[in-house]
Amino acid sequence: MKVLMWICLALISLLSLFPFYIMIVMGTHYNEDLFKGIPIFPGSYLAENLKTVFQTDFLRVYGNSLTVSVASVVFALLTSTLIGYAVAKFEFRGRKGLQMFVVLTMMVPAQVGLIGYIIEMRNIGVGNTLWPVILIWAAFPFGAFFMIQFMRDSVPNDLLECARIDGCSEPGILLRIVLPIIKPGLATLATLVFLWSWNNYLLPLVTINKAEWFTLPIFISNLGYVHRTDYAARMAALTMTTIPVLILFMLGSRTFMKGLTAGAVKG
Repeated sequence: MKVLMWICLALISLLSLFPFYIMIVMGTHYNEDLFKGIPIFPGSYLAENLKTVFQTDFLRVYGNSLTVSVASVVFALLTSTLIGYAVAKFEFRGRKGLQMFVVLTMMVPAQVGLIGYIIEMRNIGVGNTLWPVILIWAAFPFGAFFMIQFMRDSVPNDLLECARIDGCSEPGILLRIVLPIIKPGLATLATLVFLWSWNNYLLPLVTINKAEWFTLPIFISNLGYVHRTDYAARMAALTMTTIPVLILFMLGSRTFMKGLTAGAVKG
């Protein structure tokens, strides 16, 4: 039975990794060869494709995406942690209404408020920069909801009461007691926000018009010559864009899984 289970897991893993393998292989072929069929084996055109990529502003755009993703993680973790701690561990008037508001905002598609958000960013003077792509994560409904549920299940109220009796301040309780306990949740949320902001295409597309502020999804969609779309070079660039996400997941995969399963079992 175990052998069959391992065989099934191996097959599922191979099927999941096959698109990534094809992406890497396509980046080693000449562009026009891709139209003859999906290549299975690597080609010999990788150096030329990489040359096409690095002749552009790829490194600067790479830095833009890293800046956006890291800043988005910081803003999302800061606001989501504070909201989660307040709603999950304090009793105050309007607490249930605030939690309901967070849930309701999760149901509204982001595209509904996109035009209003763009106008707001232009009015405060940060339009057509990286700030609109970053600041949207400062009000992240899923992050707030996730941290509310995580803290409610993972942080014992008795522990907080003992800290208050011992004279610890509320900021001290948050920094010294709560944050170490919720590290799996923070790692999970950070990984998700980094991944979503790294791959975000729509928001940079409608808020950024200057090439100097392009992020990787916008840059790769425009990669090529004037009268020729170089899909092979795009595949090579896409392969390089997956490196930070893979490194992040490999470093925090164990904590990430703990965060996803926390609270799934009571007792």
